[in-house]
Amino acid sequence: MHNLFRTLLPAITALFAFTAATAQSVNWKSSVEHLEGDAYRIILEASIPAPYHMYDMGPYEGGPNATTITFTPGEGVTLEGGVEQLSTPERHYDKTFEMEIGTFAGKARFAQKVKLTAAKAAVTAELEWMICDDTSCMPPEDTQMTVELTAQPGTAAAGNTAATVENGAADGKSGGVSATAAHDATVAPTQKDAAGNGTLWALIIEAILWGFAALLTPCVFPMVPMTVSFFMKSSGSPAMGRFRAGMYGFFIVALYTLPIAAIILITRIVGGDAVTADIFNWLATHWLPNVLFFLVFMVFAASFFGAFEITMPSWMVNKSDSKADSKGLAGIFFMALTLVLVSFSCTGPIVGSVLIKSTAGEFWSPIVTMLAFSVAFALPFTIFAFFPSVLKKLPKSGGWLNSVKVVLGFIEVALGMKFLSVADQTYHWGLLDREIYLAVWIVTFSLLGLYLLGKIKFAHDSDMPYLGVGRLALAIITFSFVVYLIPGMWGAPLKGLSGYLPPLHTQDFVVGQGGPAATAGEDARMLLTVDGKKPKHSDFLHLPHGLEGFFDLKEAEAYAAKVGKPLFIDFTGHGCVNCREMEARVWSDPQVLDILRNDYVIVALYSDDKKVLPENEWVTTDSGKVLKSLGKINSYFALKTFGVNAQPYYVLQGRNGKTLVPPRGYDLNVDGFVKFLKSGVEAYDAQK
Repeated sequence: MHNLFRTLLPAITALFAFTAATAQSVNWKSSVEHLEGDAYRIILEASIPAPYHMYDMGPYEGGPNATTITFTPGEGVTLEGGVEQLSTPERHYDKTFEMEIGTFAGKARFAQKVKLTAAKAAVTAELEWMICDDTSCMPPEDTQMTVELTAQPGTAAAGNTAATVENGAADGKSGGVSATAAHDATVAPTQKDAAGNGTLWALIIEAILWGFAALLTPCVFPMVPMTVSFFMKSSGSPAMGRFRAGMYGFFIVALYTLPIAAIILITRIVGGDAVTADIFNWLATHWLPNVLFFLVFMVFAASFFGAFEITMPSWMVNKSDSKADSKGLAGIFFMALTLVLVSFSCTGPIVGSVLIKSTAGEFWSPIVTMLAFSVAFALPFTIFAFFPSVLKKLPKSGGWLNSVKVVLGFIEVALGMKFLSVADQTYHWGLLDREIYLAVWIVTFSLLGLYLLGKIKFAHDSDMPYLGVGRLALAIITFSFVVYLIPGMWGAPLKGLSGYLPPLHTQDFVVGQGGPAATAGEDARMLLTVDGKKPKHSDFLHLPHGLEGFFDLKEAEAYAAKVGKPLFIDFTGHGCVNCREMEARVWSDPQVLDILRNDYVIVALYSDDKKVLPENEWVTTDSGKVLKSLGKINSYFALKTFGVNAQPYYVLQGRNGKTLVPPRGYDLNVDGFVKFLKSGVEAYDAQK
């Protein structure tokens, strides 16, 4: 037990260090006061951690970063006057800046008066600030808050239900005003889940299914008898047996989850969000890990087909297995370690697939998905440890397990292509166009169908005297999938697989176009900038569905100002599965396409493109790091401006770079996306 505590001590220490690091942040709260009639006052309060201080609103030309607060009213509310500082700053002469400055310590309160002309309305507050202590300063931070207002009963605005803001709700307190009074915004360099809760839940469900499926793999299933045998030999009371079984499951989960959590925590503590995001961005988009993962999947596939066996080094397995004979928790821990090591050859590709799908710059997604996988994987073994007699009811390992292994081999070939495709798109190699990718999948799943029917046999397969109903059902599903894929060779969108396939513009031929599918992207090259030139990067970047647009923010902003339209900023990526799915299932809607084509200027900012820009376009971060590639510059802009590293993320921008409405992430609700776009146009028109 003592040795186990020493093993876990570094992780526990890292967790406390991380908690202490996140404590050095400003916590913002909002509330609303009713003044009289339709007049209200929005109050923002900042809690500043000791020993830091925050600068007042200045302004300070050539001085420190003053606190700035910009309110943007929604429909049904107007601003009255400017932002007030309710707290009195401590003023002193600063020798470094050679000027008098004001600072806040502990608390700082700001206010904005508004007039409500609707029953409900919302106001967006954009905040930027910097905190310092006596020796150093934290980098400038920013966040966005949405304050909801509900008119007090009896006022003129309360009777105006026509302009009620959707989803507003009174909090039931005196005065009838709801302003997200309990709205806390703990602000450090935080990451927002741009992918949305639905995406994280989808990853969790997929991880759970993979965790249960791993039990049927040939290198995991034989561990079931070993587990039962180990716990059948255990002595002690029933309560002690249940405790030992529970600890067995806990150790399995910990051995899968803690390593990835430790990596993320250490990188977060050492370098903050930017370092963590860079690591996972590199892992998800750089050619080296993607090609390596592709090769690993192909090697595992060959192993599953019977070419050779993949096992962990025998000395490692034997050493951990010998420790499993010891008594107490140490023996249970090493039993769990033996299971994890022995099952590696089958769970390794599954774990890699789960992690890669969740590494889009998010902090929690890889940890949560790995936790979900390991819990599902450990659950059957924990149950067997609770009730060893259950083993007698399980089928014996044999030929059916080899069939499972072969089926997994075919799936490995198909899934491995995605990694090669990401590298191909990110670096513009042009090796794996859409029709080549589809051809590989069609052949792979056709062979899988023939195998299920018994028309193909591998070296370790048992004789199959007849075709079972289960195999027939799987064969029907497999061949149906092949039939679904075939029209894609001639340009069918295949929306159900849009996130996994290369973009349609990489296809050489599409029925009805009489030429390459890339011609759909020619429109983007016909659009001219303010200076009469083709948009930057339009020679290798394209928008879907023949939409015209830009790939450089400054060009897009200049053009939007010229034509008098709001800007639709699309933070996307070549390897972003959810981006492709949004484009195929939401952007393709005729109403969405009409609004995007006619009412907005579109700019797509790729966060993973490896194109190295000219030196005069390089960007230097606050930490002094020089960013040279298009993807890194766009990713830094997204993190710095909006606090996001995940894609897709959609921002509607109006005049002077102001955000029109709260940004939107991954959400397949078409009606919601239409409302989002229309609300941006309305907010833009209100700026005139």
